[in-house]
Amino acid sequence: MTAKWPAGRRRLFGALVHHVVRVAVAAVFVVPLLWVLAASLRVPGLAPPRAIEWMPNPATGSNYARIFVLVPMGTFMLNSLIVVGLAIPLTIVTASWAGFAVSQLPRRLRRRLVISAVLLLMVPSTALWLTRFLLVRQLMLIDTLWALILPALMGSSPFFVLLFYWTFQRIPEELFESARLDGAGALALWRRLAMPLALPTIAAVSVLTFSLYWNDFINPLLYLKSESHYTLPVGLQMLQQMDKTNWPLLMAAAVVMAAPVVLLFLSVQRLFWPEGRLAGFPVR
Repeated sequence: MTAKWPAGRRRLFGALVHHVVRVAVAAVFVVPLLWVLAASLRVPGLAPPRAIEWMPNPATGSNYARIFVLVPMGTFMLNSLIVVGLAIPLTIVTASWAGFAVSQLPRRLRRRLVISAVLLLMVPSTALWLTRFLLVRQLMLIDTLWALILPALMGSSPFFVLLFYWTFQRIPEELFESARLDGAGALALWRRLAMPLALPTIAAVSVLTFSLYWNDFINPLLYLKSESHYTLPVGLQMLQQMDKTNWPLLMAAAVVMAAPVVLLFLSVQRLFWPEGRLAGFPVR
């Protein structure tokens, strides 16, 4: 008969296993980023390393300066910042409006709309290219950045609407009823009650929206014609077409693209911690 571990030792072992698993999962995402960063510091023209090289010898940062010389990367970055800078607030407003409206509907109608949103997520994006192109052309937005921002007026994705809906439906109905008795209308409920309690969802949608528009490559190809309107993904493709074998240069451009997304996630990750969630609210 085996002896049982003391409760304190079991908790210590459980915490150790928990942290080991977390570090292993984090390594799956962090290690490729570190490898790309190391590859961007290699001197162009050297033979490829036979194994993973975490710190090239010699190392150089000239690749980062060179990508701004070969292509107008500064203009591409500014265009991308304009797109995400407008798309994020528009997405948060429209997606939260839709999610809040759905959460206030009767249960049966609410369920139907949620099912419809899930079915829309199953529609492949390629099936929408022609329809969107014709719509953008009718609006005379071809070769403008507004063609890229236009989906934000519809919430960018049904998934974002569902995220807000799942957050708002967890808020107790009694809070809304009390506010209505005080004379609050729909917009006041959304602005003063629902949105302050949805900060983790706002942060999550902001990061996802930033990543969606920052990494968008297909839509700029479909709608933009002038090089002065290109965004960063198109600039990275232009670099690849210039020299497909210059991996240090391409890795430097990849770091420039990935760094803002990583920094944004690190800046808002505090909102995803347990004390920042709506975990205590029952689901209605």
